[in-house]
Amino acid sequence: MTMNICRRAFALATIFIAMPAFASDELHRQEPDTVIFAMMSGKCSTLKVAGRDFACRAVAFFQTEEGRANFTVALDDPGDDSHIITFSGDNGRRPEANLYELPIDRMLLKTKDRPKADGLPVPAVESSAGLCKQVGNFVTLELSSISCTAVDRNGKKYELQYQSDGAPMAVRRIKRMRVGSPAVSPFDDVK
Repeated sequence: MTMNICRRAFALATIFIAMPAFASDELHRQEPDTVIFAMMSGKCSTLKVAGRDFACRAVAFFQTEEGRANFTVALDDPGDDSHIITFSGDNGRRPEANLYELPIDRMLLKTKDRPKADGLPVPAVESSAGLCKQVGNFVTLELSSISCTAVDRNGKKYELQYQSDGAPMAVRRIKRMRVGSPAVSPFDDVK
């Protein structure tokens, strides 16, 4: 009987020790460094998140050293000043000098209710399928529009229609990529 109690106590202790490790795994995931960041000015003519309409406060693009590209939108949500969505994907391509296409394979969703790391919400990552198209030329800092659509594995739909106001983008190249073959970036000059 004592052995049975010891086994139960050990099992219970193991569960309590392991649970914080599993729960914090999402918080401690090491993300690759951002190498390019671009902030755009304009307006969202359409911004839909799971059937709800929103206005946007800001739209930005960033790319990591591993090549993952992201179109990030800060929502104008009176009930949540931390509401941010990101259309994220790999293997972007530039079929023309003024067109960048990014296949979307995940949505990153931040809200005030998410767990926090360093005081900021950690995004929920939803597997998704979709496409973003950016019209304009990042090399010359002239952007015309961005359109993104995606559907996550739960059937929730996300849509963005963004129009530039014509002002040049604010671009920061943070550092050079250092690993693997270079990813296609909308900032690469097409020859």
